Amino acid sequence: MNYLHQKRYHFLSFLGFFIALFVFKVSAAEVLPTSIKVVVPFAPGGAADSVGRLFAQQIADLSGKAVIVENKPGAGSMIGTEFVIRSPKDGGTLLVAGNALIFNRIMKSKMNYDFLVDLEPICMLVDSPGVIVVNSSSEFQKLEQWIEYAKNNPGKLSFGAVGPASATQLAGEMLKDAASVDIIYVPFPGAAPAVTALLGNHISSVFALYSEVAPLIKAGKLRALAVTSRSRFSALKDTPTVAESGYKDFEMSIWVGAFGPSKIANSMTKQLEIWFYTALQSPELKSKLMAQELSPGVLCGKDFSVYLQNAVDKYSRIIKSSNMKFE
Repeated sequence: MNYLHQKRYHFLSFLGFFIALFVFKVSAAEVLPTSIKVVVPFAPGGAADSVGRLFAQQIADLSGKAVIVENKPGAGSMIGTEFVIRSPKDGGTLLVAGNALIFNRIMKSKMNYDFLVDLEPICMLVDSPGVIVVNSSSEFQKLEQWIEYAKNNPGKLSFGAVGPASATQLAGEMLKDAASVDIIYVPFPGAAPAVTALLGNHISSVFALYSEVAPLIKAGKLRALAVTSRSRFSALKDTPTVAESGYKDFEMSIWVGAFGPSKIANSMTKQLEIWFYTALQSPELKSKLMAQELSPGVLCGKDFSVYLQNAVDKYSRIIKSSNMKFE
């Protein structure tokens, strides 16, 4: 059982105590602003954007505050992330982002911040398997065929993914490294423009969250070659994992979480945790997430912080021990 699954049960076991301990009135000196801005550091149309908007509505309903979503894409999510880090420490500006936080920290030699220090983890909101897709008109029916063609035709295939510095780009780079193939990475500010390019046959494939391509797979416009999770995904039960396709131990889990700038008052952080966790329990929100093929997250506060540090350690080892380029 991996760390995330272990903490899933552990977190639920002490939820009652958590709620009892931290449901309290925020002191007058630490009242959250009347409006909250949720910054998504990617273009509209992707998983982070969708998740940010779903949770913004829930938080607005729970808090009675105006909650506004603002997209600030660019530089592999660093523009929007730095905006939140430099914002007032009053709980009024939050970030909804994912794995790119980890990969930027590992791969970028020059950054103006360290997310482990400069952001306050609130809750993991969702997780989702990644999927490798091609246009339905593509000659490739299986991942093995795609890899074989890449081996025989270096530099002729390409893959699109959000980035640079995203979980989906890293999944592609990990597969390139494992298969020893030369496939060109094409960065996009969001999954939607990457898929548009794929449908127009401007790129050969896309690495994306399943939720971002599910409607087009179901409509028969895209074909899934493999999923990046360790085990098969129920919605794509006939689609093998990358590991099953010959690359043992290959796994890439993709998540989206909520953060605030560091050094906001502890009472504010706890109130935000309660709102987000309460939202995660909402049957209405769960139904909307499942309709988008997303699984609700389960980690908040310290548990989320520990998960993030473990993930940084894990992917640092993977990236530094390989020959992959991640730009």
